[in-house]
Amino acid sequence: MAVYVLDQYYLAITALVTTAYQLLGFTIAWTFQFDKITDFTGGSNFFLLALLTLLIGNEFHARNVVASVLVMVWATRIAGFLLLRVLKTGSDNRFDEIRSNFFKFLGFWLGQILWVWTVSLPLIILNSPAISDTTRSGSSPAFGTSRDISGIVLWTLGWLIETVSDAQKFKYKMAKDKPKDKPVLTGLWKWSRHPPYFGEIICWWGIWILCLSPTTNGTLSSSSKSAQYGAIVSPLLTLILLMFGSGVPTAEKPQAKKFFLMSYGNNAPEEHAHAWSNYKNYLRKTSILIPIPPVIYKPLPQFLKKTLLLDFPMYQFDERKDGSAAIEQARKDSV
Repeated sequence: MAVYVLDQYYLAITALVTTAYQLLGFTIAWTFQFDKITDFTGGSNFFLLALLTLLIGNEFHARNVVASVLVMVWATRIAGFLLLRVLKTGSDNRFDEIRSNFFKFLGFWLGQILWVWTVSLPLIILNSPAISDTTRSGSSPAFGTSRDISGIVLWTLGWLIETVSDAQKFKYKMAKDKPKDKPVLTGLWKWSRHPPYFGEIICWWGIWILCLSPTTNGTLSSSSKSAQYGAIVSPLLTLILLMFGSGVPTAEKPQAKKFFLMSYGNNAPEEHAHAWSNYKNYLRKTSILIPIPPVIYKPLPQFLKKTLLLDFPMYQFDERKDGSAAIEQARKDSV
């Protein structure tokens, strides 16, 4: 029998556990001023919530077990990879400007609480008594429907894209003989400028679809149905964060700035003279998110790239405005 803890959807207990876990991570990271556990704490929190709700929910139907295992596999992979990456690099430059500021650094961790808890909602609700109570009178949740298969296929596709592309880029960055005047052009990175983000988005759409729980001899209450469909905020938040928050926006212009300064910055080495033209050619032929073969993407009209294919103007590096500012900042930094 499922254990009721604070509320029938497990919203309060999971919010409390997430808050406590993240604040513990913040205390350690702030005290020792290092980045080794920041991303690991975020990823591993998903594993903790999946296991916790599965065990206290005490409903080991196929859907509950499969969905929980998929989330735990995703969490283990991303937490382990991000920990390995930061151990190899030594620090995470995303936190250079906020690491020593208590309130800014705390703000990041508070945002991580909201991210973990909100994105975990489909599984939290599925494992809760609000859903499992429907099956206790002898009915059992139908599993193996076309919707279930669609969710598992989406998760598998997303997980493979995210895993393979992360490994490809990590291997490229660790190589000593990589060309410095060209972006990553190996594997999935030939087809997308941000394949791990695409994979993560697909993963969480798959989890949400899988966690929608039909039953064979019973129906969910209207409130339980609303909760399950309302958990669509999970994949939507993932999409919004990666497209408009901490994902693509924090990668596109900084990378463009790097290649621009290679060619036009103060004391730019002659061997990097073609870095900016190489990068602009890369932009023309490589989709920003959805993996598309360059031979198909390159000739597509600009209006299609900047609308349906998501390469919005906000991501564009303006050579005149952004380039001049980058050169001026580099000049000040060198003084």
